Amino acid sequence: MITTNGGISVDRPRLRAGRGVTEPPPPTCFLEPLLTVRLQRRTLPLAAVMLAASLLVGSAQADTPAPADPTLTADLGAILADARLTNAQAGVQVIDADTGQVLYQHQPDALLTPASTLKTVTSAAALELLGADHRFTTEVRTAGSVYGRVLVGDLLLRGGGDPSLRPGDLDDLAARVADSGITTVTGRVLADGTRYDSTPYGPGWAWDDQPYTYSPQISGLTVAPDSEYTMDTVQVTVTPGANAGDDARVSLSPAEAPMQLDGRITTGAAGSTTTADVERRRSVNSLDLNGSLPIGAAPVTFWQTVENPAVYTGDVFAGALERHGVHVVHDDVRAATGTEATQPLASHDSAPLSELIVPMLKLSNNGMAEHLTKEIGKVKAGQGTWTAGITQIKSFLAANGLTTPAGRQVDGSGLSRYDLITPAKMTALLKAAQTKPWYQAWYNALPVAGNPDRLVGGTLANRMRGTAAANNVHAKTGSMSGVDNLTGYVTTPDGHHLAFTAMLNNFTGPVPHDILDAVAVRLATGHQAPTTSPAAPRSLMAPAPGSTTPDSGTRWEDCESLHRC
Repeated sequence: MITTNGGISVDRPRLRAGRGVTEPPPPTCFLEPLLTVRLQRRTLPLAAVMLAASLLVGSAQADTPAPADPTLTADLGAILADARLTNAQAGVQVIDADTGQVLYQHQPDALLTPASTLKTVTSAAALELLGADHRFTTEVRTAGSVYGRVLVGDLLLRGGGDPSLRPGDLDDLAARVADSGITTVTGRVLADGTRYDSTPYGPGWAWDDQPYTYSPQISGLTVAPDSEYTMDTVQVTVTPGANAGDDARVSLSPAEAPMQLDGRITTGAAGSTTTADVERRRSVNSLDLNGSLPIGAAPVTFWQTVENPAVYTGDVFAGALERHGVHVVHDDVRAATGTEATQPLASHDSAPLSELIVPMLKLSNNGMAEHLTKEIGKVKAGQGTWTAGITQIKSFLAANGLTTPAGRQVDGSGLSRYDLITPAKMTALLKAAQTKPWYQAWYNALPVAGNPDRLVGGTLANRMRGTAAANNVHAKTGSMSGVDNLTGYVTTPDGHHLAFTAMLNNFTGPVPHDILDAVAVRLATGHQAPTTSPAAPRSLMAPAPGSTTPDSGTRWEDCESLHRC
């Protein structure tokens, strides 16, 4: 939107412009509120009138666009004038979701870092290109011959890219091996993750994020130890001993996780400070333990990633085989080459994609987004790589008229800081999605503001409670240090459906969720929303079961607040 010297606002063509969790356009000033039509002005320069008319006719907005709401413009401008955004950058666009008419915009064509809001692009492309019914299949296959109860050869676990494979699923597969009559395998378990390429990390992912759960290694075969599909991780639970000075007890889940424990966590006196800490060394499956936990304290749980997810998954499967009475002579699981001659024995199918996008979007699951990206490449181009997947996603965007400005996408989750997108393109995707047969499943998978149910509210469960935005705003969050974004839908008091994107980049200090919330609440209420206080710093420990944590992209926003960088 531009404003003529005569005071008329008109549309213009778009121009190119914790530790639990990861994540230069020229500086611009965004603190000036956009001006609106001065309805009281009765005379205007002829040139201004002609310019306004030509731009409106040529725009992609509604056939009969209404003047922008001056109150909305003033209110959103005031929200963006927050002092915490001084020297930062903001891009905002609000449109009528039905007509596409722009109701407010501020730097809509600025290329900004999307963080996890990029998952809206990836999930929409996956639903379109793979289909809502797409499933991932994990197979058990024999590499050898079966004589009676003996398999002379190896047992191969072939990954189908399932981002939701759980230890219980592997246990079911092991039970089916036992039910087939096999009790002995003379070889070993081979773990086949070759459906996708061998590159474990996306372009531009931070090397110092590797031990943390939001930065899992990506493989065609992986296992998730929890119901939220936190793939390629192990849960490390620390329980204090009975007496001060005793070593705390450390347990792993799954127990087969190939982790070496170094150091110790002690039991402190009753009431002492909890300083227990667990951290994986980069590039090796070794956990450093230190600190203490007071007598009588509740156990604390940490999550850490695991090197070589395919072999890790094979280890868990081998443990399940042993429990079901299938003895594997060589207990060292090895990676398969993908070229082995095998015969099918048992298989497991994932839930359909329409269901898998729920934890992916609600809980902002990075690993799931990357699996979808590589799966798109595998299915549509025969290559399970980021390059192939992103090429197909770009084709999806082009087919839906979402190519200008070009932007940049290098992964599926938004974990990379190489990713760039504009607020206008995000809102255009929101509008285009409404015409798709998969739209309702996609819309329902977005986090819902203020809803305490973790698989409904997701990363917005604790935000905007008690406001008109609660159970109204359906939107994807996206945060990493210096980045905070929100994109989605809201219904106004008079029943209008709006699509909006608000992106804040290049700020320092605590994440200003409340600024984004104020924008969403303003749209939901029709009047200026009170600014809320910034959220308290999050603990670097893992959340308690069933708790909710804000979506975020790197541990740095936590460590800056907690002084543990």
